[in-house]
Amino acid sequence: MPSPNLSAFLCDVPIIAILRGLTPGDAVAVGTALFDAGIRVMEVPLNSPDPLISIAAMADALGDRALVGAGTVLHVGEVHDLSHCGARFIVSPNTDARVIGAALDAGMQALPGYQTPTEAFAAIAAGAEWLKLFPAGPLGVAHFQALAPVLPAGVRTVAVGGVGGRNARLWLDAGAAALGIGSELYKPGDNAATVADKARALVAAVQG
Repeated sequence: MPSPNLSAFLCDVPIIAILRGLTPGDAVAVGTALFDAGIRVMEVPLNSPDPLISIAAMADALGDRALVGAGTVLHVGEVHDLSHCGARFIVSPNTDARVIGAALDAGMQALPGYQTPTEAFAAIAAGAEWLKLFPAGPLGVAHFQALAPVLPAGVRTVAVGGVGGRNARLWLDAGAAALGIGSELYKPGDNAATVADKARALVAAVQG
């Protein structure tokens, strides 16, 4: 099964919403609020309450209009569970060739984390076309720009960790394909109206 075209969902608004702490009861309302604000890619980390239920509910509600995936994916068994609940991509803080391979075999896109050239090329060798620079903020744009020229053409990087409205344009102008944004978009307990306001502000910052 081919992996989803992540680029197509990030072309207008290059934001991946990280919904750490999201509960199933809020999942559809929060996902819909993000979608209405223009965000088309949403990630529920697996250390959230009942993440598979939230992912399944959001994927069912949004259908093919958005991509819903999982974050903090560390084990092959988790990939197998996610393949049955509608997840279309996985995000990891690390590079694990087994997890990457399992995701690709299941028709999901894999975004493994990296900091060094060794980690980046290990992820690429395992089949990853997208990489997650993490934590991007402490590493800095200069670190990203120093590594980017040695990566193969077509490999795209998402900057995650310490990235938000204040520095979104800096990362995008430096060549990041997208930004993973968490607490500036969603904190546990935020209702849909709050998320909508945050999302509109971030989309304006990114597009501005």
